[in-house]
Amino acid sequence: MVEQSSEIDISGPDASALSVSGAGPDRTETESGLADVLAELVGTEQVPADSHFFTDLGANSLVMAQFCARVRKRPDLPSPSMRDIYRYPTIRDLAEALAPATPPPNEAAGPTTAPAAPVPAAPPAPLPHTSRLTHFLCGTFQLLAFLGYSFLSGLVTGTGYEWVADGNGVADIYVRSLLFGGTGFIALCVFPVIAKWLLVGRTKPADFPVWGLAYMRFWLVKVLLHANPMVFLAGTPLYVLYLRALGARIGKGVTILSHTLPVCPDLVTIGAGTVIRKDSFILGYRAHRGRIQTGRITLGEGVFIGEKTTLDIDTSMGDGAQLGHASALHRGQAVPAGERWHGSPAEPAGTDYLRVPPARCGTLRRTWFGLGTLLQLVFLYIPLAVGGMYMLFTAVPAIGDRLDPDTEDLAPVQLLADAALLSLVLFVGFIVVGLGVLYTLPRLLRLFVRPDRVYPLYGFHYALHRTTARLTNVKFFAWLFGDSSFVVHYLRGLGYDLSHVEQTGSNFGTEVQHETPLLVSVGSGTMIADGLSVLNADYSSTSFRLSKVSIGPRNFLGNNIAYPVGGRTGENCLLATKVMIPLDGEIRQGVGLLGSPCFEIPRSVDRDARFDHLREGEELGTRLRAKNRYNLRSMAWWLLARWLHVFVLTLFALATVDLYGMAGHVVIGAYLALTLAFSTAYYIVLERCMTGFRGLRPQLCSIYDRDFWRIERLWKVPSQWLNIFNGTPFKSLVWRLMGVRVGRMVFDDGCYITDRTLAVIGDECTLNAGSKVQCHSQEDGTFKSDFIRLGAGTTLGVSAHVHYGVTMGEGSVLVSDSFLMKGEEVPPGARWGGNPAVEMPAADGPPGAPVLTAATADATAATVS
Repeated sequence: MVEQSSEIDISGPDASALSVSGAGPDRTETESGLADVLAELVGTEQVPADSHFFTDLGANSLVMAQFCARVRKRPDLPSPSMRDIYRYPTIRDLAEALAPATPPPNEAAGPTTAPAAPVPAAPPAPLPHTSRLTHFLCGTFQLLAFLGYSFLSGLVTGTGYEWVADGNGVADIYVRSLLFGGTGFIALCVFPVIAKWLLVGRTKPADFPVWGLAYMRFWLVKVLLHANPMVFLAGTPLYVLYLRALGARIGKGVTILSHTLPVCPDLVTIGAGTVIRKDSFILGYRAHRGRIQTGRITLGEGVFIGEKTTLDIDTSMGDGAQLGHASALHRGQAVPAGERWHGSPAEPAGTDYLRVPPARCGTLRRTWFGLGTLLQLVFLYIPLAVGGMYMLFTAVPAIGDRLDPDTEDLAPVQLLADAALLSLVLFVGFIVVGLGVLYTLPRLLRLFVRPDRVYPLYGFHYALHRTTARLTNVKFFAWLFGDSSFVVHYLRGLGYDLSHVEQTGSNFGTEVQHETPLLVSVGSGTMIADGLSVLNADYSSTSFRLSKVSIGPRNFLGNNIAYPVGGRTGENCLLATKVMIPLDGEIRQGVGLLGSPCFEIPRSVDRDARFDHLREGEELGTRLRAKNRYNLRSMAWWLLARWLHVFVLTLFALATVDLYGMAGHVVIGAYLALTLAFSTAYYIVLERCMTGFRGLRPQLCSIYDRDFWRIERLWKVPSQWLNIFNGTPFKSLVWRLMGVRVGRMVFDDGCYITDRTLAVIGDECTLNAGSKVQCHSQEDGTFKSDFIRLGAGTTLGVSAHVHYGVTMGEGSVLVSDSFLMKGEEVPPGARWGGNPAVEMPAADGPPGAPVLTAATADATAATVS
């Protein structure tokens, strides 16, 4: 049942000779050229000019992406984009759309001149030269900084523990825990602020190479900001105050729900009454062709920033402007005051994204909520964590006996037995208690926060809503049950309305989040890939409202989709990766939607239905039962692997306690470093063993094929620990050990690579935060995967997404929040962007520079070759 996608037989029906009667000479040549390219690609002698690419020729998006890439290499043909392919799905329509405009009659009668030769694209600027010594010194500095921070943490932790342990009675231990924990919390928050002002000062627009001295200071400040506990207070007034302390200019009444801290806060200005939804990137910097570039981001008063948005440097929005969900502002873009924009890159739109009326939420309310949050944290959670840990240490014999100086040395066998028992109790207890809390507490909190009712922010109802969102979005359980039939039972237990769900074995991936699980409904037969965010809460800067989100039956949702309240999609829709869900117009049914802003594409084609017979009748029942058994074994295997990891860490911890009396505080710092080293090695070896130390092969198979089940098991390898290596030379080393073919001196600031052995990264590539290299795709019941090759010096912008089968030439650039579709070939030195990505001939530059939008992409594609 499995084929290699690079060897797919793309055979089409017999076709008659190409008819071009009635066409002008220019269009005749264009039609003939386009038909020749497509005929060669699909393996037929001739392609009728009026044959539909998808319904008549049986092509799919991958085939047509390869067609666009081959046409792009023909200097005598205009270059189409994938948007052109879907809009003009025959050779004749496409040639007519790409043909140059007919000159006016008075010009046509004038003297003829030879057409101007096309101006060749300027070669990309040479990459900044970075010596290996500079690269090595930067990595050495980062390693020493991590070790120094670890040992300092060990010193403080050990000293604090000894002081808390000297307390007499519960009250004294509580007071000591409060003082030590509260001081530690304040120090963790204040230290990054002091380090930022001492090392960097007030940030200004700048441009400096990675790995150099300026970058080392920049990286150290970035790591300290991301590691401080204030990140967990996003969505509270304390978070806004903290950004002000870092230098950001923020007005009154601003609400920021995104956990991603601006790394250059001095360059961020946010006007009063602005609301910024979660999962938004407003960093104030980017990495571009081996250099760090910082620039201003200016938001006026009353601005709305939607979910999963990206604002590049040198962007601005006027008072009352809106930027919709799944949208982006590219460098130089400015949204005028009062206008509503959406898309990537953003363009004017009529959709109102601010859909909840305001409520009374003044300064006094914000002050009390912030103060209450701080007091609750300092006087309740921190003392419970510190004092509870101390009491746990003394109550558990495996730990208390080792801390007692009168205890004789314990045998290694006893150490192993204690570690096994303690880790098993903690691991199983977390799963059992965690599921119990998740299945009960949100339902109790629902009694106080009612749907379709407007509540003011920063009050009792808002606090309950935040609690529900945090509890029910624990990633461990979605990771455990996702990509299997059992995720349906887990989500139904959380509160999802899945009463009419038809089991497919892959109804949901391992990454799904929501504002509340009790207001989500998914129709029968719908399949959802990783990265779905259900936006069943609307926010303004003063209020919020919960509403039900319903996803229709027989849909397929691709990766990384934000589905808001009021999404205008119905039954039997294909929602492509990173698509922007429409909020106005008629309800879309029986169609596919692609891009941001979205446009319609075919729901499915015959070529993608080759495995549909496996999804019905007795064959489906047989294969689904087999998949369930395999997935159940995978879950058991991964629970064992995760417990083994916890067991070894527990063993290290008990050994650290044994050595604490001899080595003192140093051993605690060593434990932190050893934990990271072991976790990295453990999961690398585990993943390589699962692949037999061999690379994956491109696949085209059904989701009911055993080869796909093996890949599903591989996707469950935990990868959160990779983030600690972001921005260091060690990230490339880790990728290489995991099977990615990585060149030298690659700068990776937070890229994620799936299917590691199918990715090829050239020398000195620049991979920005939030970017993703995805070497596979699941479309309904079909799984496809292929290689992705990034040439030397390639740049992937912030939150850019590259699909399977893509080749990017040397020195090419994919700008922020772009989606490069499967099968595309980006020429060397080219600059592409948008969703879906097209060539963007305008140079990336400062404010005022021209930016290609979806509205002008079609005209540009017709003239650029």
